[in-house]
Amino acid sequence: MKNRTTILRWLIVIGLSGAVAVFFALGWQHQFTLAALKAHLLALDAFRQAHPWLLGGGFFLLYVAVTALSLPLATLLTLAGGAMFGLLEGTLLVSFASSIGATLAFLASRFVFRDMVQRRFGQRLHAVDEGIRREGALYLFTLRLVPVIPFFVVNLLMGLTRLPIRTFYWVSQLGMLAATVVFVNAGTQLARLHSLSGIVSPRIAGSLVLLGVFPWLARWSVARVRRRRLHAGWPAPKRFDRNLVVIGAGSAGLVSAYIAAAVRAKVTLVEGGAMGGDCLNTGCVPSKALIHAARLAAHVRGATRVGVDAGDIRVDFHAVMGSVRRAVQAVAPHDSVERYRGLGVEVQHGHARIVSPWTVEIDGRPVTTRAIVIATGAEPVVPDLPGLAEAGYLTSETLWQLQDPPGRLLILGGGPIGCELAQAFARLGTPVVQVQSHRRLLMREDDEVSVFVRARLSADGVDVRTDCRAVAVERHGGQYALVCEHEGRRARIPFDTLLVAVGRKPRVTGFGLEELGIPVTGTVDTDAWLATLYPNIYACGDVAGPYQFTHVAAHQAWYAAVNALFGSIWRFRVDYAVIPAVTFVDPEVARVGLNEREAKAQGIPFETTRYELDDLDRAITEDQAHGFVKVLTAPGKDRILGATIVGQHAGEMLAEFVLAMRHGLGLNKILGTIHAYPTWAEANKYAAGNWKKAHAPERVLHWLARYHAWRRK
Repeated sequence: MKNRTTILRWLIVIGLSGAVAVFFALGWQHQFTLAALKAHLLALDAFRQAHPWLLGGGFFLLYVAVTALSLPLATLLTLAGGAMFGLLEGTLLVSFASSIGATLAFLASRFVFRDMVQRRFGQRLHAVDEGIRREGALYLFTLRLVPVIPFFVVNLLMGLTRLPIRTFYWVSQLGMLAATVVFVNAGTQLARLHSLSGIVSPRIAGSLVLLGVFPWLARWSVARVRRRRLHAGWPAPKRFDRNLVVIGAGSAGLVSAYIAAAVRAKVTLVEGGAMGGDCLNTGCVPSKALIHAARLAAHVRGATRVGVDAGDIRVDFHAVMGSVRRAVQAVAPHDSVERYRGLGVEVQHGHARIVSPWTVEIDGRPVTTRAIVIATGAEPVVPDLPGLAEAGYLTSETLWQLQDPPGRLLILGGGPIGCELAQAFARLGTPVVQVQSHRRLLMREDDEVSVFVRARLSADGVDVRTDCRAVAVERHGGQYALVCEHEGRRARIPFDTLLVAVGRKPRVTGFGLEELGIPVTGTVDTDAWLATLYPNIYACGDVAGPYQFTHVAAHQAWYAAVNALFGSIWRFRVDYAVIPAVTFVDPEVARVGLNEREAKAQGIPFETTRYELDDLDRAITEDQAHGFVKVLTAPGKDRILGATIVGQHAGEMLAEFVLAMRHGLGLNKILGTIHAYPTWAEANKYAAGNWKKAHAPERVLHWLARYHAWRRK
């Protein structure tokens, strides 16, 4: 069936190309000139008097064919329609014929080229298709009224999108009508015309431009009216205290405030807890400090493999937690009140509540502002599990209060946080059981990554139990246990400490969003520019989604701050094209773009290239020869769709692929870049080399072999 479709496509391409070639080869284009039309006008008029239906039908079919073949004759035929049939009849014939012909060209483009374009540019076209889904009719209508792009190009380009056929037809029918009337009317005065350039006067051209701009003006007016209605119950003050108020001093809030101060806006940053938010105080910084200590312990234990015997390893858990706190204290000045006040930010400690689109109350004290950025972050999800509250539990936020080893630790959750902490505590000597309700760990990663990570956690002493659904927490004789269900049978897992790590949810309550009617569907609802229901209130970071990464929060913060401050002049749509992610287990898991699971789910064709790190010299010398680099590329091309790296320093190695994808560099460019030897980054070059080998031009190599054989004679 696929072969038949391919053959049919080639037949259409050959047929259309042949028809166009014959047209020009026979010199028929010379018969379609203004002078030729004027010369034959009397004969055509006589034929029309004798055979009106025949001429009308023939003209209609000719116009459809010319438009469908995208021949540059539409203007002349439109004039002919006016000259032969008059304004009313000519407009009807040309209007319907041009729309039908355009639709045929649209369908041909879709059938012949769309699949090929999707294979090559599928990921980039996703955003285009999403825009067409929302605004396709308006875009097409504007292009039809203001022919900046020739009509035949519009037909072909629209065929590559997912614009519905019905929408394309009726918008084309309506959008081309104004220009059709102008040219048909000019055709009724054909004798007075001396060139095609004299048809559209400056007044008519200006009118067409205004017609094209009208939908956008209307849309802008509607949006303005909508904004006024939204703000109708909230009269704006005559004077504002601030240009911007930012709620939350985590990654997103800090960057938003920094940007506002950098452009000399008057900005207030409000934080009810500690500066730096979750990342500094309970997330990224303390967890990575803990992981560092655990990695050192594991490396010392494994040092005997290379002839270094450090004796028995003793972990002082109290001292480890002290080192974690010192790491937080060392980073804290970067996010401190003093630093941000020095940058020109007014920092207020207290609870912020939005009481109107123009007013934020800070512990009851009102502050008026032109714009607001909500950056309140996220908090751990705590499942509704019978007995959980009575037993007591820790989360990724409360974990850091531990002073003594947690005894038997049960971690509920198999995502990045659960995996990182399970491995770290196991390496520090704590017996760990990890319970995951899904069939595997790290559900967002490919299956082989999940298998690899599970094997590493098991090797470090973690008792991993997947496909195990938590049912309740029970107590028997002073001993707590988690009751789990696996394959229809229940089991009890005793524990001394329970850590809940099943995910995080946005902080959306208590900030006045409900009273203002700002929609919240898990995250705060925002548009492509991060604006909420109110165009002067923005949200960014974990509270806005869709990603819960510190670096994405900072990325969004730029857009939120700039759009909030300058949105009345120009706004910037958030770019999520290249988002890296790292899970800090040992070895690390890092990826950017698509992985195999996502590409298959989205129906995006791809090729996979691998390089195993057990072949990398640096990995061998460091006794860390495990893991791989896996790159997804467009079929037959070196364009990178995504990369997954599992290995030591994977997060740092990933940066090269992030840069390449962001700037459109393919594997050939990576292969052609000198990498220092011996380094971990060489693995990226070797992966590119494997791709090159798989796409070697065998026919050329065959002839080269024959050439060299001849040279040896």
